[in-house]
Amino acid sequence: MKNSQILRIIVFYIIAISLSNLFRFDILGWDSILDKLPAFTLILFSPLGAIGVIIGALISINLLKKKRKTNMSIWGTSKKLSVLMSLIPIILMLIIGVTNSKDINNHYFGLIGAVATFVYCFAEEIGWRGYLEDELWEIKPLIKYSLIGFLWYFWHLSFIKDFSILSNLLSLGILILGSWGIGQVAMKTKSIIACTCFHLLVNIMMFNPIIKDGITGSSKLIILFASIGFWIFVLRIWGKQDKLV
Repeated sequence: MKNSQILRIIVFYIIAISLSNLFRFDILGWDSILDKLPAFTLILFSPLGAIGVIIGALISINLLKKKRKTNMSIWGTSKKLSVLMSLIPIILMLIIGVTNSKDINNHYFGLIGAVATFVYCFAEEIGWRGYLEDELWEIKPLIKYSLIGFLWYFWHLSFIKDFSILSNLLSLGILILGSWGIGQVAMKTKSIIACTCFHLLVNIMMFNPIIKDGITGSSKLIILFASIGFWIFVLRIWGKQDKLV
């Protein structure tokens, strides 16, 4: 990598890991305040946990654009297909519903939870795929996805609370594999929204601070298989569409 690339990545990462974790670890005590606000405000405040990723990415993307044309964008090569992909898990969450301790209608909370989680995942994806995937676009895949996966893992600082070596190695492996998988979507679509969809699915399947245990395992599997099945269909259309351009 060139010195300019390393510098941009360092700028991005220092901002990402320092600002985001102020909110992820509730150092400022915001959680108790946000918990008292109406449910729909989750959509507005959900990106706080990734605020450093957004700010760091926007700064480094701007620096990158001074060197070359960037590949990734919000909609990629198709706005319609990006929107179509994003609607599926949100609609499924609305239909299935999410039980909650706030005595809010399950279906309404399912919609709020899905949109809020999507917004959060989008905020993260601006950094990991919107910037970092783009920054390392021409680097060998093994090196690129290992680096993105490691930085993504370390950013969580999960080892501060979980001292298990096996658990941390598993998390690292999942995020490296996830970096490869979502990276394939990024290469194919150049869409941050499309990448967000897959990030959202992982977030729903694993522990989610908004959804928590509000969805049963069987419902999660329905969301998983229905979304992936539909997305494969959309991505095939996407590939054919790009060949015609």
